[in-house]
Amino acid sequence: MSTGGQGKANLLMRLKPKSFYYGWVVVAAAGGMEFANAASAIGILSIFVVPMGDEFGWSRTEIAGATSVGAILGASLAPFIGRFVDRYGSRMVLVVSGSIVGVSCLYLSLVQSLLGFYLAFTASRIADQGGIKIGTSVTGGKWFLKYRGKATGLVFFAGTSGMIVLAPVAQLVIATWGWREAWLILAGVMFAVGVVPCALLLRRQPEDLGLAVDGGPGSGEAKLAIEASSTDAPARPSPGLREVSRTPVFWAILASLLLVSGATSGAALHLVSYLTGQGVNPAAAVGAISIMATCGAVGALFVGALADRASPRWVMVVLYLTGTASLGLLIITDNLFETYAYAVLAGVSSSGINTMTPIMWSSYYGRDALGSIFGVSRAAQVLGFAVGPLVSGIFFDATGSYKGSFFALAWVALAGCALVAAAGRPAVSRSRRGEG
Repeated sequence: MSTGGQGKANLLMRLKPKSFYYGWVVVAAAGGMEFANAASAIGILSIFVVPMGDEFGWSRTEIAGATSVGAILGASLAPFIGRFVDRYGSRMVLVVSGSIVGVSCLYLSLVQSLLGFYLAFTASRIADQGGIKIGTSVTGGKWFLKYRGKATGLVFFAGTSGMIVLAPVAQLVIATWGWREAWLILAGVMFAVGVVPCALLLRRQPEDLGLAVDGGPGSGEAKLAIEASSTDAPARPSPGLREVSRTPVFWAILASLLLVSGATSGAALHLVSYLTGQGVNPAAAVGAISIMATCGAVGALFVGALADRASPRWVMVVLYLTGTASLGLLIITDNLFETYAYAVLAGVSSSGINTMTPIMWSSYYGRDALGSIFGVSRAAQVLGFAVGPLVSGIFFDATGSYKGSFFALAWVALAGCALVAAAGRPAVSRSRRGEG
């Protein structure tokens, strides 16, 4: 860290009560980035599918393809970005990635061709999946142990809150002025709420400010004492990615994330189009996105708090089952009640899985290589995000219906649930305690 940067952080700490822990500032900055990053979300893009498709004559497969290309390229970067975060921290990653999303939104407000759309939204998805999700997701695990779940839950609460606020805002702006103006609003939010706070406030880890995890003196003895007090802490020293990759549990969880992410995202991009095709009012269909985000926000807080007390694996099993049930319900959805019931289940499941993933990795393998581990994990999720929407788009263009693809995706999600349920706790973390 530069001398000037540490001086600013130390000044801010002196202005706070001695009991205040700077980790909460880091969580707030990461949460702001997650809030603004709704601009790159599939749920937000789904609001633009109809107006942009109608204006330019683009098919659903063509629009879905941009999300897939960006996701695949982002997945290829995620493991490298994770290692960078472990070594240098999240600040540079988030500032650069957030700026790319903001500039992409600015360009989307001017786009005139499918190629331009692909260039802009692909860049946005690369920055989102390959950069922002890595940088924000590991902050709780890097700065907290005792309150790791609560801190991570707050970051993802902010992210889902972004969907709650920005989805109806985008819809209102589109209805009032047009879809180009909506992209401009999203760009402004990214720079004001995401990029600037992260540039000013983010720091790599507590030791850089002379602190121990969870606060207190920064000596090695204090750090070890705090980590030893956690009932869920893995053995010291934390294993590296190479050692982690030798555990079967790692690969079982990785495969489950790939399957479930593909299944749930396969419905997300096409949700508004599917619901309106089923006879649901367009405003109510967009409202389902806000309900999904609201339930996801509450779910992130609840899951984060629960993760500090319960086995991460079984919390994840319940969340996977909830996602599978949401897909099953969506197949028969054709009225307002069923639409909102789906939104509740899908919101809790999606946000809960995102919240639990970094918590599970840090619980099993510690925090020293958390960025590297989560980078590989995120790559698996992003590959699922790439395949799911494309499969549904191709199926719709071929058959005129989404239902067959949703049925197949529900079985894929169930297979992912079986994988994580069968996985135990890795031997590398059982050396301190029995399986959770």
